[in-house]
Amino acid sequence: MAGNHLLPPLKPLPMKDRISMIFVQYGQIDVLDGAFVLIDKTGVRKHIPVGSVACIMLEPGTRISHAAVNLAATVGTLLVWVGESGVRLYSSGQPGGARADRLLYQAKLALDDDLRLKVVRKMYEVRFGEPAPARRSVEQLRGIEGARVRGTYKLLAQQFKVNWQARNYDRQQWDAADIPNRCLSAATSCLYGITEAAVLAAGYAPAVGFIHTGKPLSFVYDIADLYKFETVVPLAFRIAAKSPEAPEREVRLACRDLFRSDKLLGRIIPLIEDVLAAGGILPPEAPPESVPPAIPNPESDGDVGHRSR
Repeated sequence: MAGNHLLPPLKPLPMKDRISMIFVQYGQIDVLDGAFVLIDKTGVRKHIPVGSVACIMLEPGTRISHAAVNLAATVGTLLVWVGESGVRLYSSGQPGGARADRLLYQAKLALDDDLRLKVVRKMYEVRFGEPAPARRSVEQLRGIEGARVRGTYKLLAQQFKVNWQARNYDRQQWDAADIPNRCLSAATSCLYGITEAAVLAAGYAPAVGFIHTGKPLSFVYDIADLYKFETVVPLAFRIAAKSPEAPEREVRLACRDLFRSDKLLGRIIPLIEDVLAAGGILPPEAPPESVPPAIPNPESDGDVGHRSR
């Protein structure tokens, strides 16, 4: 037992050094002998390398102990409670976002109309590879973006020979959607999961968006849209063209492989910083009268938003 005191404290890994996601279904997650394990109905244990995963998607039939949630928070892994096949989001744990300077910086950019427009124009440029049209408001740019997105869906449908009507689904009846929409829903769900993990790890608030507003994940949608059409959307159409029996499962496995081969987790946080830097301001300094923490936070090997203990 005394040897346990010689072990180094648990610390989060940077997002760029992690695998993207794991889906867990039908089992009890607990901490046994210091390890994060899934126990199935027969009592078989399967070790999950919780500290090296960006997010863990908990599907119906999964239970998780207090100790397991505590361990996930300690190592900075996002837990997301989702519906079957991962296409409904019910709740999520928050292992990051612990940087007041980043939150104030993000809020200032979002609240100032001129700064917000600069950020939105940069998002447009990143997404479409060309500068945004001059003298356009955020609302006008959003309208232009929507038209281009609809056109991109049509082009991808033609490229992969998929029968495409429109982006359409019912949150209460996911299975009633056609195969292309089911594939797209599953793919974007995976993308939003790892993007939220990256936003939190970078110290920002998922809810404070620039193009999307009024939703708990507005900023997540803003950032995910920057690379959605170069990653998961073509993948979803490619799989939909095969009309698989279990489209959501095929999409999830393909997304996991794509995120790894594309090194996407290493790209998201630098992209967030690049887009916000378009506002032309720096994160605020602490006011001179502020009181520093009585107990300084320990150094962390993770990203700036990861909480250290």
